[in-house]
Amino acid sequence: MELLLLLASPLLGALALAAVGERRWAPELNVGVSLVTFLAACALTVRVVGSGDLLLAQQQFFIDPFNVFLVTLTAFVGLTTALFSRPYMRIELARERVTARRLKLYHGMYQLFMATMLTALTTNNLGLLWVAMEAATLSTVLLVTLYRTPASLEAGWKYFILCGVGIAQALFGTILLYFAAEKALGASGASALLWTHLNAVKGGLEPTVLGLAFVFLLVGYGTKVGLAPLHNWLPDAHAEGPTPISAVLSGLLLNVAIYAVVRCKVLVEGSLHSPLPSRMLMGFGLLSVVLSAFFLWRQRDVKRLFAYSSIEHMGIVTFAFGMGGAVANFAALLHMTVHSLTKSAIFFAVGHAAQKAGSQRIEDIRGLLRLSPTVGWGLMIGSLAILGMPPFGVFASEFLVLTTAMREQPWATPILLAALGIAFAAIFGRVQPMVFGETSVRRLPHSPALLPVFAHLTLVLVLGLYIPPYLAHWYRAAAQLIGGP
Repeated sequence: MELLLLLASPLLGALALAAVGERRWAPELNVGVSLVTFLAACALTVRVVGSGDLLLAQQQFFIDPFNVFLVTLTAFVGLTTALFSRPYMRIELARERVTARRLKLYHGMYQLFMATMLTALTTNNLGLLWVAMEAATLSTVLLVTLYRTPASLEAGWKYFILCGVGIAQALFGTILLYFAAEKALGASGASALLWTHLNAVKGGLEPTVLGLAFVFLLVGYGTKVGLAPLHNWLPDAHAEGPTPISAVLSGLLLNVAIYAVVRCKVLVEGSLHSPLPSRMLMGFGLLSVVLSAFFLWRQRDVKRLFAYSSIEHMGIVTFAFGMGGAVANFAALLHMTVHSLTKSAIFFAVGHAAQKAGSQRIEDIRGLLRLSPTVGWGLMIGSLAILGMPPFGVFASEFLVLTTAMREQPWATPILLAALGIAFAAIFGRVQPMVFGETSVRRLPHSPALLPVFAHLTLVLVLGLYIPPYLAHWYRAAAQLIGGP
């Protein structure tokens, strides 16, 4: 029942908002649907805590400690983003950047995107996982191109083509998985792609086929993660789409894509009995951290700046999953959580800051602390949090990653430290004048929604100081499930 409500509410909401999404009360309906989804996610979480792993709908859906906390996180960020988008999109409508008809498209596609993300997280069928990721691409392309400017259309096409090619690679990897499963399980049809079935016999799967499949799956889903050198779509999509979409792309889509990679890694590593998948993850992760740190220095658009920051942090998560083991996996899961909360909060603050300045150019955004202290402090605190300053949760997760790297991969530690230092200087040097400089900017016609900003940052602060026992138990159980060398 909980799973049905979780998946049906955004789907039905998408249909309803596609019909009435231009009405004045449509943003409230969007929030209401997101609230129902979040409550369903909480109810599903309670059931998993009480009953353990769940196999539902003839084993087509599977809930375990690895995905249940991501489901709750996704529904929560979806709710807070819907709250943020209420005044944000009304300001865009007042300034004639969007029309009422495009608002209908925005609200409908937003809920469809949420439905695809939740389906990808909860499905036990690797074929359905691929379908959900493709559907997420199609829905977000329409959201990225919402403004219909030449730059947004170019960004949308780049996103569609690059992620389309990537998802085609993932499809080929999925077909190879099916080929290996059919031999080992003697099953055909959808049951040959059930992750629980494959995980039970992973030691008997053909290692050569699985190794080749993982290459295609990593390249395919890695494109959606934004791993270098497959990241070119990500900065443009973040910069040219509406800011609420930037928040969910960074806060949700990247998490779901790395989730898909790790699910496949568990199978392949169990078949190969080789560190090759882990080394591939570490290589792509480290390359992403280093390249994004240097690209940060070249950015003049504030949303592009934080888009490259997302590439950096997904690189850290990928590197940690590549190292494997209880501590590194725990750190990666914690980092996924705090990055999702922090980066979405930053995009909320950046969205209002850009609306106040009438520009996304960093040099045009000045004096936020004088103009709107809450927006200014939200951006400043969020930036310090994402840069890994104690006592925020990002510091805790990065500290665990670095200390594990010192013990397991000492050669990588100085590279990580140097890249993190370069990124810190690049971001802080640009955010500081935005917050504390002089300004003559006018006030906004609608009050900004800043509750989501400080709600997210409060949670990140709490996770840096104290991880609740039930959350720590989820992380430990998921880390054990993922395993690794």
